[in-house]
Amino acid sequence: MTERAPAPRVDTPGAPPRRSDATRAGILAAARERFAADGYERATIRAIARDARIDPSMVMRYYGSKEGLFAAATSVDLRMPDFTRVPREDVGRLLVTHFLDMWEGADELTALLRVGITNQAGAERMREIFAEQLLPVAREVCPDPAQAPTRAALCAAQVLGLALARYVLRFPPSAALTREEITDWLAPTLQRYLTAEGP
Repeated sequence: MTERAPAPRVDTPGAPPRRSDATRAGILAAARERFAADGYERATIRAIARDARIDPSMVMRYYGSKEGLFAAATSVDLRMPDFTRVPREDVGRLLVTHFLDMWEGADELTALLRVGITNQAGAERMREIFAEQLLPVAREVCPDPAQAPTRAALCAAQVLGLALARYVLRFPPSAALTREEITDWLAPTLQRYLTAEGP
């Protein structure tokens, strides 16, 4: 009598996470810290594995190479809202509150910012993310689509500058502001960048 092969595992909603999910999360967290501290060139698979308290072969098993690991560690979905459904006069305020939600609810975004300011590969990844995900927003709402790259860049400068001061460098005045105060200060600037007539 032949033995029947075991049925493939099917994860059900509410089931506890698999060990592999925890391992991947641990590797990515360690990789973000190591890339931020050492830069892409100096960071090693062995050091990242040591930080994650696993064997280096496990890192290679999941990600194949340092390049693959870096791509995974710096992959961030900004989950931009659908701005076509928002009144045009509210886009600045929505953008500020959305980014505050992102920065305060996702450690990987802060880690990516730290990577971006310490090495060229991280900076390039940040540029790609904002070009791919913020530029379409500017194209949707600005009066002249030809100016969308400039407007998106100005918005990125504001939100990244705030994140750097508040969540990475932790400047006391920036860190002490409430979300409502940040929104009141920053929303009109982003609104102007996105929807006002150009100079």
